[in-house]
Amino acid sequence: MSIATGDSLAKQYGPQDVFANVSFQLAHGDHVALVGANGTGKTTLLRILAGLETPSAGRVSIARSVRIGYLSQKPDWSTPSASADANQRTVLEEMNTVFVDLHATEARLRQMEQEMAGPDHSPQLLERYGELMHQFELAGGYTYEQVIRQVLLGLGLTDVDMLKPLLQLSGGQRTRAQLAQLLLTKPDLLLLDEPINHLDLAATQWLEEYLKAWRGSFVVVAHDRYFLDQVANRVWEMNAGTLEQYSGNYSNYLLLSAERRARQLSEYEAQQEQIARTEEFIRRYKAGQRSKEARGRETRLARLERLERPQEQQVMKLALASKVRGGNNVLVLHKMTVGYDRPLLRFPDLVLRRRERAALLGPNGCGKTTFLKTVLGQVPPLQGESRLGPSVHVAYLSQGHESLDLNSTILDEILKAKNMPVEQARGFLGRYLFSGDDVFKPVGVLSGGERGRVALAILALQGANLLLLDEPTNQLDIQSQEMLEQVLQAYDGTILFVSHDRFFIDALATQVWAVDKGQVRAFEGNYSLYLQAIRQQQEVARSTTPARQRDEARRQAEAEQQRALREQRRKEQRRAELETLIHQLESRVAAISSGLEEASKAQRITDLYDLGREYADVQEELQQRLEEWASIDGA
Repeated sequence: MSIATGDSLAKQYGPQDVFANVSFQLAHGDHVALVGANGTGKTTLLRILAGLETPSAGRVSIARSVRIGYLSQKPDWSTPSASADANQRTVLEEMNTVFVDLHATEARLRQMEQEMAGPDHSPQLLERYGELMHQFELAGGYTYEQVIRQVLLGLGLTDVDMLKPLLQLSGGQRTRAQLAQLLLTKPDLLLLDEPINHLDLAATQWLEEYLKAWRGSFVVVAHDRYFLDQVANRVWEMNAGTLEQYSGNYSNYLLLSAERRARQLSEYEAQQEQIARTEEFIRRYKAGQRSKEARGRETRLARLERLERPQEQQVMKLALASKVRGGNNVLVLHKMTVGYDRPLLRFPDLVLRRRERAALLGPNGCGKTTFLKTVLGQVPPLQGESRLGPSVHVAYLSQGHESLDLNSTILDEILKAKNMPVEQARGFLGRYLFSGDDVFKPVGVLSGGERGRVALAILALQGANLLLLDEPTNQLDIQSQEMLEQVLQAYDGTILFVSHDRFFIDALATQVWAVDKGQVRAFEGNYSLYLQAIRQQQEVARSTTPARQRDEARRQAEAEQQRALREQRRKEQRRAELETLIHQLESRVAAISSGLEEASKAQRITDLYDLGREYADVQEELQQRLEEWASIDGA
């Protein structure tokens, strides 16, 4: 049974056609991966399905009582799905708004318990209480708090984050919080636009498992091929303004789409050959004895429905090569610890050799970018050393492309990277899909994917033999990711890169440097071999660790989490108490100051003495409370 259908949908923005004649049926249980190059209309189609935009033509039909949840690339708590005062609430408080019905039921149960505690309650009250208790249990009344915490932890929000007001969260944390809220509401149709952009590897894997078990339907846009392979049972491809549909996961789509394009190209070329032969026959015999036959063929040719040549998606033409061959030992790490005011990562003695490609894996915030900046010499190591080999020329691709000047044009950025004739620079940019007047766009108006292409173009001009890449596939469409993979595999230099894209890591890495509780461990091989090594280690650990010890370790970990949560709540409560007291003391100081001023004017010496002593006492207490307030987070 279809829960949503699209019939001949089209969308234009002014003179620009985004897509046309798009039709689909979405059934209950469909897990759809929506793929296609950047700019083909994926987000627009999601917004039309969510009811946030209207199509220029055609219509969308949603089955009655179907609830839709939508996650945009840049979530905003002012959207209709969010509470009006959501920014003032903590993460946990906002998550609890999903369960207002359960809260009301729980309050009614408490009220009934009080009524039953009296001497005059009726048997009917006891019966209603039992029925309501059963409903409460079936609806998850005894487990919803645990479910909230599991979802938030799974998406990478800590116990401390859960107690923060939403206003204090970073952009990535806000995205994860809104995704958590959507998952908790369990809509019938979930629409997710780049949900893993702000997730680290562990959170992405958690979301994979959650969506694989999702009983409803969803449509997800993502550029992570491994993720799509795991969660999708159907694929919709946006290409050249149309929507093609495939059954199966992403790997199956790749096979079927390649076969479809090959077949379409073969049919197009066969028709073109037929047209050419027919036109030649008409030219040869139109005025001769076979003119009647020629005119007949001409009539049939005029009526022929001509096939369009299958359009290939434009892909940037990246090329990377080192200008100088460096030494064999490109990067040497000796007992190095990186961080700022405290240690973040500790490295064993490691050597990265020429043409090796090392992937640094770890959770968000663990210090991966800090390590790259330490290798660059921008951040000094806390201990040990990082040493580059002879003739090593380094190029760095930052995650946020901070080196780009937002006020500069694309063309100016290229000319700053390398002095060349303007026409040559424009031709070079054409290989990165910037043509015509596009090259005069300011960097500040570009999308994330477009900025990524500019940064890669600049990287290609540097001729480095050591590349430091921080999330190089971020916001690149899948076709650009595949091109980047191929180019980096053929690159004749050395690569050290940070990535959460497992498909990319698996295709590129020759070794994996994995972060485990601040300690870096090195594994030979790609991501698949790294996973295999981890599983083997876990199996050995399970076989040698008694069950009682494992259970005790789990209990200790859970107890520590609860202790941290209680301590954070205590701090929040004490902070609120202090803020109230500080406000009262400040008001008292202001009142005493006014009294001192009046007493001074009236020459009331006794009052001046008493008020001065009180002022000193209150000021001292105020200072103590301010110091206590400031020390809470460090306690």
